[in-house]
This record gives sequence, structure tokens and C-alpha cells, in this order.
Amino acid sequence: MSTAGSWRKNSEVFDERAREYDSWFDDSLLFAIETAAIRALPIHLREPALEIGVGPGRFGEALDSGFGIDPAMAPLQIAATRGIAVCQAIGEALPFAGRSYARVSIFFTLCFVQDPAKVLAEAHRVLQESGHLILGFVPSTGKWGATLQQKKESGHLFYEHARFFSIKDINALLADQGFTVSSAVSSLYQDPGEVTQQEAAQAGMDEKAGFVALAAIKN
Repeated sequence: MSTAGSWRKNSEVFDERAREYDSWFDDSLLFAIETAAIRALPIHLREPALEIGVGPGRFGEALDSGFGIDPAMAPLQIAATRGIAVCQAIGEALPFAGRSYARVSIFFTLCFVQDPAKVLAEAHRVLQESGHLILGFVPSTGKWGATLQQKKESGHLFYEHARFFSIKDINALLADQGFTVSSAVSSLYQDPGEVTQQEAAQAGMDEKAGFVALAAIKN
């Protein structure tokens, strides 16, 4: 299957069910915990900023990402209503010149792309030398990762084609594409289905956490 055919298959459900996916974030304590963790990274959120896999723009709006790309058009239309400039594109072939952005963000998107290494290589290409890549993901080794894997195996509409990564996997991918992790935090230690209170992020990458956010710089 070609790359173009693959991204269409993986993004189809997000295009068809954009409103449903967007509604997950309404009054979501999970979203509050995740955004708090990202903000806990000891870096300055510089601009111009690009989010790869911006979807309906919830993270982009919360973290002031001025531009976002996504292969699914319907979520982009929602993101545009949140003040984000958007472009339909795939992370493996970003339509931007090299060193265009001071910040590139990828939140939960890496598990859905056709070629994670190529996406990170493209992020490296468009990132300025002094900029940061910010990555947020669910470690496959924790309870939340196991829950998502179960959803994938049961044919869940949103996760059927997803691939989940361990912290070791993410570190290897980043290193292979010329990144060094400069800081990281872990959060979401409440069990799936039992999230009742806000959490403060802990420094470092914890394989038992439900969410890890990291900042990486070019080598």
C-alpha cells in the first residue's frame, strides 16, 4: 500500500467522526491533566509553532500553536474555528521549508502515522536549530497503554490501526532521527475509568505512567 493510501485509511475514521472525537475533550479531566503536564516542561513555548496531527485543535488552542496539519479535513475545519491556521498534509511530507518553526508538537499522533521515523525526520528538518520538538504519548507499558492495546485488538474504530510505543521505542526513534531529549515529565497515574482529580506531573519518563510529555532538541 502506498503512503498516500495508508494515511487515507488511518485518517478516515477521524474525518468521518470528527465531531464525536472532538467531544471527548469537553470538560475532560484527562485533557486537563495532559495539558498541565505539557506546560510543566521547563521550556519556553516559542513561536512560530507547528502541530503535526492537529486534529480538531484542542491542544493547538490550549498551547498556542499557530499552525497545524492533518490528513483529515473535517477535524481541520474544526481547528480553524479555534483560531488555528491549517493545512491538509501528512507528517511524512511536510509542505514547509527547512528551519521554519521554533516549536513542533506531536501529541498522540505518532501511533497513527504510517512512518513514525519519517515524521520525526520531517519534524527535524523544519525545526530551527534552537527550537524544541514537544512530544506527548501514552507508554505502551502502563495500564493506559494496555487499555488502548485491548481496544485496538477488539477493533475499536479509532484505534484499530494504531501502534503503541514504549519509552524505549520513543527514545530510539528520536535518537535515530537526530534528537536528544532535554526534559520530560510523566503524569496520569490514576487507573483508566477512575480519573477523579487533577494530577501534578513528575519529572522524568515513567513507563508506568498513562501520559509522558517530553521536549527534544536537535543534536
